[in-house]
Amino acid sequence: MKPALEAAERELRVLVEESPITHGMTVRVERSHLYLGRPVTPGPYPDDEPDDRLRFSHLGGPAFGLSVRRHTGTWEKAPFSGTLRELLEVVRTTMQHLVAPDL
Repeated sequence: MKPALEAAERELRVLVEESPITHGMTVRVERSHLYLGRPVTPGPYPDDEPDDRLRFSHLGGPAFGLSVRRHTGTWEKAPFSGTLRELLEVVRTTMQHLVAPDL
């Protein structure tokens, strides 16, 4: 993994825990993306797929682009880019429904 993504992963983990809205979410890295999801709740139909809800794509330097996972499993680019802190603030204020824990 690239050192820049390692640092971004650590930063995102810290930012996630700062707010009750995102607290407890999982962070994983794949290629040049950071994925933010919720732990999968065990049930009668186990699913090995992580419950990824947001994808932060590294654009270079401190900049990331934001995508949201659609119900079909495809990723849709959101019209936001910026630092991880800026994007997480957007998520916490305008996209709370995407990161809310399942009840």
